Amino acid sequence: LAIRSSSLLEDSHYQPFAGIYSTYMIPHFDDKAEMMRQLLAAVKSVYASVFYADSKAYMAATSNVIDQEKMAVIIQEVVGRQYGDVYYPSFAGVGRSLNYYPINDELPEDGVAVVAVGLGKYIVDGGLSLRFSPRHPDKVLQTSMLDLALRDTQTRFYALDMKSGSTSNFSVDDGFNIKKMRIQDAAGNGSLRYMVSTYDVNDGVLRDHDSGTGRRVVTFANILQHGAFPLARAIALMLTEGQKAMGRPVEIEFAGVIGKDESMPLANEKGQIYWLQIRPIVDRKEMLDEKIMETADENLILKSLTALGHGMTDNITSIVMVKEEEFSMFNNSLIAREVEKINRGFVERDEGYILIGPGRWGSSDSALGIPVKWPHISAAKLIVETSMAGNRIEPSQGTHFFQNLTSFGVGYFTVGSPGDGSVWDKEYLDSLTPVSESRYVRVLHFDKPLTVAINGRKSLGIVLKPGIEIAQSNDASAAIDNDIYD
Repeated sequence: LAIRSSSLLEDSHYQPFAGIYSTYMIPHFDDKAEMMRQLLAAVKSVYASVFYADSKAYMAATSNVIDQEKMAVIIQEVVGRQYGDVYYPSFAGVGRSLNYYPINDELPEDGVAVVAVGLGKYIVDGGLSLRFSPRHPDKVLQTSMLDLALRDTQTRFYALDMKSGSTSNFSVDDGFNIKKMRIQDAAGNGSLRYMVSTYDVNDGVLRDHDSGTGRRVVTFANILQHGAFPLARAIALMLTEGQKAMGRPVEIEFAGVIGKDESMPLANEKGQIYWLQIRPIVDRKEMLDEKIMETADENLILKSLTALGHGMTDNITSIVMVKEEEFSMFNNSLIAREVEKINRGFVERDEGYILIGPGRWGSSDSALGIPVKWPHISAAKLIVETSMAGNRIEPSQGTHFFQNLTSFGVGYFTVGSPGDGSVWDKEYLDSLTPVSESRYVRVLHFDKPLTVAINGRKSLGIVLKPGIEIAQSNDASAAIDNDIYD
């Protein structure tokens, strides 16, 4: 069973609390009394998560007070099957009807989905998942080249430990009974059929089957490209109908099992997909003048051609910048703590800032980025990932915080990769005197506010240097409306 929250703030159409409160899963026990004790402990723990530090920080960032919150608890059956001592679905994922990262011939309104083998908590925790547009399922960037598929696809997954012990093991960590397993270890039980390909080391190619002795690579190729299971069509239908019913862009959660479930006589032979949750994606209606986007590069601090978000902000006067030379898997956890402390000060002062750092923000792997959670950077109005010479880390494009970014209208830039057309005037920032500086982080303050402008349709974002005059267009047609659904 999954025990999860359903609260007023979570259902808000303007500031949804996605993934802030705890969700617990409990296995089936033959001892019904023990299962009831675990169920009661889970219900109490879900209610208690309202008062956790992370939840309070999120509430403060959204200018809400706890008196406004009211919560129910939902008990759901966990989708999946049991394999030995673990239980998990074939796949789980999240779909969004609005995509500000379209590639090739994709359109923002085509939507986007991320899917992974096993429990969906793996995606929430920032694990590598497969991203695709449900209307263009045969064009998956991560599997378009062999080296990308081997490097940027899922290697681990989450499963519910059916031998997780007694009620005394319950923890504030809602993943205390979730087991992290290797994709390769599950290759022999048949649970990965259609979702993995096998790397043929002799020929240097991926074979779209789950047999052989090579490494298993999560590609979903037989599902997305060969139609073994109608996943893309089902997600597209859910997004279209969900958006129509809610009257605004939506985010959904889903999970499924591949193959016929013998316990369900009328079930489809190919398998089942379950629609678990739906919530609104907040889309702010802000106007953006095209003239701003034409500002010369020498007048910019930052420019990204892979920007997430839309609109203009001109009330930011601070930059928090992680020192590139201190970035390492040994230091990054310490850097995360320092950023959390700095962020707390901005929250208390009700101020926003631009956060700049190397690698992937929010990565659970400290070798790839700073392992922060959203409450640790909740006051940031623009988050920037920078690349470093000699340390190639594929940008995350904000996937770890996507719902929060869209909810709060926070921008997300990736800059610094050779030949990507971006601008990152690090020399200019390094020449400024910080208001505070430590071994790992510099905090800069500007007398005049910085202008941040993002064109979500073109994935173009810029940050102007303070004091730069902006040429305003008198042509009303130059303004772009963020709401593409009007």
